[in-house]
Amino acid sequence: MDKKKQNVVNTYLRWPFLAGIVLALAAAGAYFYDVRIGLFLTAVVLAYYLAALIIAILNKKVYLRRLTDFGAAFAHVQNQMLRDMKVPFALAAPDGEVVWYNQAFLETFGLMKQRIMLFHIFPEMEKADIRKYDKKALKYGDCTYRLFVHSLDITDAEEVLETASSGARKLFSIYLLDETDEVFYRQSLEEEKNVVGLIYIDNYEEIMAGIEEVRRSLLSAMLERKLNRYAENVSGVLKKLEKDRFLLFMTQKGLWKMQEANFDLLEDIKTVNIGNEMTATLSIGIGLNGETAAANYDMARASIDMALGRGGDQAVVQNGEDISYYGGKSKSTERNTRVKARMKAESLKDLINAAEDVMIMGHPISDLDCLGAAVGIYRMARFSGKRARIVMGAVTNSMKPLMARFRESGEYEEDLFIDRETALKTFKPATLLVVVDTNRPSYTECPDLLNRAERIVVMDHHRQGKERIDNATLSYVEPFASSASEMVAEVVQYYDPAIKLHALEADAVLSGIVMDTNNFVDKAGVRTFEAAAYLRRNNADVTRVRKLFRDNMDDYKLRAETVHRAEIFRQHYIISVCPDEAGNKNQTVVAAQAANELLEIDGVKASFVLTNFEGKIYLSARSIDEVNVQVLMEKMGGGGHMSVAGAQFTDKTIDEVIAWLKEVIVDSEKE
Repeated sequence: MDKKKQNVVNTYLRWPFLAGIVLALAAAGAYFYDVRIGLFLTAVVLAYYLAALIIAILNKKVYLRRLTDFGAAFAHVQNQMLRDMKVPFALAAPDGEVVWYNQAFLETFGLMKQRIMLFHIFPEMEKADIRKYDKKALKYGDCTYRLFVHSLDITDAEEVLETASSGARKLFSIYLLDETDEVFYRQSLEEEKNVVGLIYIDNYEEIMAGIEEVRRSLLSAMLERKLNRYAENVSGVLKKLEKDRFLLFMTQKGLWKMQEANFDLLEDIKTVNIGNEMTATLSIGIGLNGETAAANYDMARASIDMALGRGGDQAVVQNGEDISYYGGKSKSTERNTRVKARMKAESLKDLINAAEDVMIMGHPISDLDCLGAAVGIYRMARFSGKRARIVMGAVTNSMKPLMARFRESGEYEEDLFIDRETALKTFKPATLLVVVDTNRPSYTECPDLLNRAERIVVMDHHRQGKERIDNATLSYVEPFASSASEMVAEVVQYYDPAIKLHALEADAVLSGIVMDTNNFVDKAGVRTFEAAAYLRRNNADVTRVRKLFRDNMDDYKLRAETVHRAEIFRQHYIISVCPDEAGNKNQTVVAAQAANELLEIDGVKASFVLTNFEGKIYLSARSIDEVNVQVLMEKMGGGGHMSVAGAQFTDKTIDEVIAWLKEVIVDSEKE
């Protein structure tokens, strides 16, 4: 018997003598009341002590023998219980060596080696401290076990420690619970979760307009049959809502199948052709893991809006707060109808008329497109008799000539352009806030205004991402448009028949279109030239606009040095860094111009130019038609269009961004 157990037994045997002391004190106290009672109690105490002493002497060995026998029997029962327990149980050293195991452990895992290591049984375990796998699920064959690890007090278990070949001085008890059935049923429940999807045919009207009338019903039937077959393939149910809109019900297992195939329906639908010149494209919005079916439907609607806002021909899956994108590698299809522009113009007019005043802002380091769109909104507000101001931060060299013309004309208020501080001080609850050329709240000139505004209007031509202005009263986002200035030029025409842009304002809007289309080379469609024609009728002058794009010598040299530094990556990509020159406020514009110039090199599919400006690293990405730089930039936290995109970084160096960019390019080639 060890010392601890011996001390427990001795303490137990001392209790009669301790009780005798209490009786002796009582007898002593009795003498104060009556001597005869005291003598009697003294005799009783002496008799008690004598009897206790005799019993202790005669029975101590018997007590100890019986306690020892009970302990041995109890230990045997414990040992037998552990051995016969149906749960795999073992003792292991910290490195995973099994030094003792029960029968269930043996029957479950067998004795494959004389020295059994846990990582031999579970290959997914590393050869390290087993405590980090406590409560972790581990695979063994087709079964799943959850491992539980507990530290043991083995101070006196020298004989057990000696069995550990690793020389470990510490042991852990481990037991494994079979969760195979639980995992199976949990997986089944996960697979059977309801998923709601919306499928829109992006260009239904354009396709039907380009085919003979007698064949339109056949084309519509073929498209619908293709969608129904796809729904059957994922065990879903497809319901036609309108001629070009469908509701899809399926399980999460069906969604996983679609995701594994990378939503091949987006490409498969393009094979439907019976003489139509234009191929069909789809937008798919999926919602899942909502608390109710209605919540899933709401997420599906938000997803389809995002897919359409990003240009269509893609799928957006919203799983709670998580959003995933698929497809979106083809160019946006320009829509010839102006119904949407007319409706947005009417809504904008109602909002301006109901507002006390109007405040307009774009993105930081504004460009000509941002300023042109803001000026167009300014003219509509002034036409309605409302005060309007434009929030403008840092002004680049490319912006100075145009802003100087506004300040020197004498026709505009002195506070036409205000800074962030002034905007925050003068903003009122009844002020209408109009955001142009961006739809990301963190990429606005003054994000704090978004929290104060009760009514917000967003007008932008960039594809929407996960981050967007959700509380907008009116949102007009058209990725197929060449620029925000083009969109504003269309809206102005429907705002009121009597409205007319001043010549300087028309120049500003036209300069925005010229800049974003690279002088009508990139993304210039029919509506782009119609907008330019309208501006020309409002006395926009091409010569005046051209002068706005002239560079000073410093910027020209900076761009030339940027081109000189360019390096070719993987034969078809070109990367360069715009030098960081103190005092030059035009670096970001120069970087974008250099990225455009680098595309003129034979064999280059995409160009990337980085620059460090005011503590941030700006990345400009450009392509022609072979690479979707918008998808690449989204992976790096940015966004844009298929051929024009960018990103910003505040916690990385230029070398780190370049290394990341190269990784993204390599990964994209594998997709």
